[in-house]
Formats: sequence, C-alpha cells, structure tokens
Amino acid sequence: MTLVARRREALEQVAARCHDRAHIVVADVSDRQSVRRVVEEAIAKWGRVDVWINNAGQGITRSPSELTDQDIDEMMRQNVKTALYGMQEILPHFKSKNDGQVINVSSLLGRVPMAVFRSAYCGTKHFLNALTATFRAEVQQIHPGIQFTLVSPGVVRTEFGKHALHGGPDSHTLPGSQSAEEVAVVIAEVIESRRPDVYTNPGASARIAAYYASVGVDP
Repeated sequence: MTLVARRREALEQVAARCHDRAHIVVADVSDRQSVRRVVEEAIAKWGRVDVWINNAGQGITRSPSELTDQDIDEMMRQNVKTALYGMQEILPHFKSKNDGQVINVSSLLGRVPMAVFRSAYCGTKHFLNALTATFRAEVQQIHPGIQFTLVSPGVVRTEFGKHALHGGPDSHTLPGSQSAEEVAVVIAEVIESRRPDVYTNPGASARIAAYYASVGVDP
C-alpha cells in the first residue's frame, strides 16, 4: 500500500505498523501536480493500483451568514478538489485495465446539513456526493469494472474538530462518535463488496429520515 500525507513523522508511525508493506509519500493532495506524483510513484512501486482512497478534508466553524469568500475557497480546495484530483489522476490507470475502485470519504453532513456551524463543510460534502455519483455514471457507461464508492461517517474521534478552520469543538467530546478503527473496518468491507454508498454508523439511515421528517420533507 502507499500512504500519503503532509507529515512525514505521522506517515512513518503508521508505516511502522504495516510490517514493511507500506510505501510512504509526503505530499499535499490539494495540489494537482502532487497527486499526479503520488499516482506515478505508487504505480512505479507496486506495478498497479487497485483501490484509491480520498480521505483528505477539513472542517470549518462558521455560520452561513458569516462565511467569507476565503472560507468557501478553502473548503472547496480541501474537501472537493482533493478528491477531484485523485479521481481524475488515477482514472487513466483504471481505464487501462477496466478495473479499480475509488473510495471517497464523505460525511453524514453530506446528506443532512444539521450542523449550522459546519455550514460550508456540509455544502462541500454535498458537492462531493454529487461529484462521486456523476463520475460513477459517466465512467461505468464504458468501463463497468471501475467503481466509485462513497463512505459517510458521522462524528469520528480524531483531531478533526480541533483543526477546523476558525477552531471548533473537540470531536472526542461529541456524542455518538466512532473510532477511526471502526470507520476503517467499514472501508475494508467496501473494498471487498464494492458497494457504491455506505454509512459507517448503524443508526445513520434513521437519523437521515428523522431529519427530513423534521423539516417537512416526505420520504
């Protein structure tokens, strides 16, 4: 496997747990050229890529009436463009073998915009969901062996909240959270099943239905 992040130290810590099965690449995936380099290095190292996971992203703590142009631009850069670059840059390799899977990590907030203070984040995850679905529809017309999967967690106990733009609540303190390991188990399962759209929290579907019922939308 190839592990990608901006912090070498963090990558080395994860790679050490993989028993020499991991190749690390230090890169900022909000830069298209860096993503292209990751694709090239991964293929050079392993000979092929079977699964590409887009998991980069950032939160924001700001109500919609206070959003600035810079807020929107940064959320699009971190939450949409990173995935767009990944999908576009790995696609020629997948097309060459009519096989492969892209997994885009979205969010429950991409289905239900129920966190006002995460307004722009909700918007970018809705965008990511639509982008993933339309990529799937386009590519599978000619290359049905290529899958595009959305994985939508709820709150995950990571540093996401602390690192949100303009600060924010610690994700570890929020109710109904999952561990990163629990989310990873779901991602491993969809690599096997190749399902197109999954939630990591068993209660997610009920929460979505309850939200839309509360705002008067019929199922």
